[in-house]
Amino acid sequence: MKISLAKPVSIKDIARMAGVTHSTVSRALRNSPLVNRETVERIQRIALESGYRTSAAARSLVTRRSDTIGVVVTNIADPFVAGVVGGIEEAADEHGLSVFLANSNAEPEREVRVARKFEERRVDGIIVTASRVGAQYVPLLEHMQVPIVLLNNQHPSQFAHSVMIANVQASLDATRHLIALGHRRIAYLGDRYGYQSDTERLSGYRQALEEGGLPFDQQLVAHGDGKPEGAETAIAELLALLQPPTAVFCYNDMSALGAMRQIRNHGLRIPTDISIVGFDDLYISQYLNPPLTTIRQPMRQMGRMAMETLLKIFAGAESGNDIKVPGELIVRQSTAPPKES
Repeated sequence: MKISLAKPVSIKDIARMAGVTHSTVSRALRNSPLVNRETVERIQRIALESGYRTSAAARSLVTRRSDTIGVVVTNIADPFVAGVVGGIEEAADEHGLSVFLANSNAEPEREVRVARKFEERRVDGIIVTASRVGAQYVPLLEHMQVPIVLLNNQHPSQFAHSVMIANVQASLDATRHLIALGHRRIAYLGDRYGYQSDTERLSGYRQALEEGGLPFDQQLVAHGDGKPEGAETAIAELLALLQPPTAVFCYNDMSALGAMRQIRNHGLRIPTDISIVGFDDLYISQYLNPPLTTIRQPMRQMGRMAMETLLKIFAGAESGNDIKVPGELIVRQSTAPPKES
């Protein structure tokens, strides 16, 4: 049995039904002011009733826009990335734009390669999360005719369009919380691949110690890889010190997750023996045992802001050099005063 597929309705078909030229139909479907309003409405009604579908490829030839956005992420499995991409897609959909997604695997060379591929596909704009390239986009822009927004840029730069968390202030708040509880030996568990974000979070930690009259001790700084496995090794080093910390501020919630597991493996209790603070406020953080005190990054909002920054660029508006989004300290049950206080 043969299946009959109806031939798609073309602009010429609509022109014949409406009794106008095909160029008039093209203009009417674009709401061109060169066609009177009554004719535009009649043609659009005929197109709708006949099941006409605009060809994205044909439309892009006319508008020189593809209505697509390329998004480069470090790892789609990262819960933080998922939250950010959700915000990007939400804002893009509201403006009739589609999103292409690609992993960079946190490799700078791959990140640049993916961005160039997106340009070749004629996307209208590119958003890069946790960029490992950063400053190199400035000279790249001379050759790439596509606007780029960096979200939580991981490399120091003066890039024109970026959205990122206010790391220093957020880390100040996290460390101040531990100091206010009475902790005096507070460790920082960072990410050795973090670049700018790690540097800024360490800076906020150090500022809070200085503000609280506490000495900075390099022995209380350890670096994992931003994942639970790396954090387990890093926290083990801190716990092996002659005077181990009574509290630990972690680079992100994934590091806190690994740290909590290793602390329990050492027979210690959270927060009775040691307090833990994370960073991100991933969905799982509230369901950990105990629920994790952390810095909330407004992931979905940041994704929306990156998309909205691109839309402003499309409209010809100037974008701020560096949009800083404040974090929020969320206090849960993983922090408490130290035993000796």
